[in-house]
Amino acid sequence: MEYISAHETAKRWGVSQRRVCALCAGGRVPHVKRLGNMWLIPEGAEKPKDARKRAKKKPDGPIRPKPFLKWAGGKRQLVEAIRQRYPKGLGSVIHKYAEPFVGGGAVLFDILQRFDFSEIYISDTNAELIHTYRMVRDHVEELILRLSRLQEEFLPLHTEERKKFYYKQRKRFNALSLCAPQKEQIEKAACFIFLNKTCFNGLYRVNRRGKYNVPMGAYKNPVICDVDNLRAVSAVLQKVQIVCADYSQSESFIDSVTFAYFDPPYRPLNHTSNFTAYTQVGFQDEQQEKLAQYIRYLAQQKGAFVLTSNSDPKNTDPEDDFLDRLYSGFQIDRVNAVRLINRDPKGRGEIKELLISNYE
Repeated sequence: MEYISAHETAKRWGVSQRRVCALCAGGRVPHVKRLGNMWLIPEGAEKPKDARKRAKKKPDGPIRPKPFLKWAGGKRQLVEAIRQRYPKGLGSVIHKYAEPFVGGGAVLFDILQRFDFSEIYISDTNAELIHTYRMVRDHVEELILRLSRLQEEFLPLHTEERKKFYYKQRKRFNALSLCAPQKEQIEKAACFIFLNKTCFNGLYRVNRRGKYNVPMGAYKNPVICDVDNLRAVSAVLQKVQIVCADYSQSESFIDSVTFAYFDPPYRPLNHTSNFTAYTQVGFQDEQQEKLAQYIRYLAQQKGAFVLTSNSDPKNTDPEDDFLDRLYSGFQIDRVNAVRLINRDPKGRGEIKELLISNYE
């Protein structure tokens, strides 16, 4: 039997050399041999059928943009309750929108689907998150190309090969985070999205040196590159001001015709749920107090329409009125929510969360 190289096979099959190697490593090509780091493929071998998950049929009408990232503390399952508490006059009397803790952007994309604002401002202190939003807005086609390649290479691999691939991308992302040249900014955003889609629980966590350290998750067929949604998201972000900054920097944007939604890191319900550091800076009771003072200032001095969400301390201690005292005089609603991420399975399930506003 005669053999040819992976490079020659890639030309014959019309795929990348890395794809050929992935198929060989995954046992998809019969009678292959390995010589050191080289794969030798039978000269007459046929290209395996694509066993990856087929794309679903596209729905009729325009694609509605939705969050393109998973995000701890995201508001996807609470959007409907939040929507019911939007102030009256959105898109008319109130024609500006601000979201200073944008995270995964569940409320942002719901707002963008429903209202036509003249100005929109989003921010976050997570520099890599904000960088990725900008790349989706400004370079979506180049980003899609890179993500498609990552998806094509990753999905056919078996678990052990996936782990090697994942940790290689994690190492590359950390290297790019330190000092990525201009030409590699899109690659850094692609790495960020890839890691988000394949890591454990969609977490973003860094160590004391600022390096991303979340392990790989156990997803069977993660959608790494949702082409239609990325394009839809890019389209609606064109008019959005995207800023990497502390929430207090939104002051110059917010005024009496602005609806501002604040979704800060939640006050932990107990010591085991203290995951508040999406960057290297934590968010403790002192920061909660400063945020409440800022929200009160926006509501009373600038006349803005402000809504904020937080955990309800009374879930675990009926006597804990910390947030009730901070926001005394505001409208405080307790709504049902489902907590999905907790180290203790007993801590998952339905709980109450707070929606606090300066309007009824």
